[in-house]
Parts: sequence; structure tokens; C-alpha cells
Amino acid sequence: MTDSAKVPLPDRLAVDPRSPHHVAAVFQQEGEIGIRFNGRERFDVEEYCVSEGWIKVPAGKTLDRRGRPLLITLKGAVEVFYK
Repeated sequence: MTDSAKVPLPDRLAVDPRSPHHVAAVFQQEGEIGIRFNGRERFDVEEYCVSEGWIKVPAGKTLDRRGRPLLITLKGAVEVFYK
């Protein structure tokens, strides 16, 4: 698949399919999504927002009461791209 045929990456995207910001078409593409945060590529991002400049990542092995990872929000420069 060529880059021109790929679905454009949204401003805000979540990995969790229960989230209103989850876009299934993006995850069905060939290849992976890359996220660069403050100049460093991150591989543990659960949700991001480019315009507001934040990402959500798991807080270690801590789980919430539903058994999902507890997320913390980090603020900075966010850049997303297809690998």
C-alpha cells in the first residue's frame, strides 16, 4: 500500500476500542504508527493529542479497579507518522 492511500492520522487517537477517539481504520493499515514525543520515539503510548500536546502512557505495572493499566498524561511536543 502506498503512503497516498493510507488513512490520514487524526489529531487525537486512542488504542482502546472502547474509547470515542479510537479510529479502527487507522489500525487496519499495513505498517505501524510511530509517535515521537519531545524528539524521542515512544512505543508505550495508549492515547495522544497533537493539537493539545499530550500523550497518555501506562504508569508502570499499576492497574485501575477494572484491571486496565493506570495511565498518566505527559505534556510536550507530539509528532505522529506511519512507519
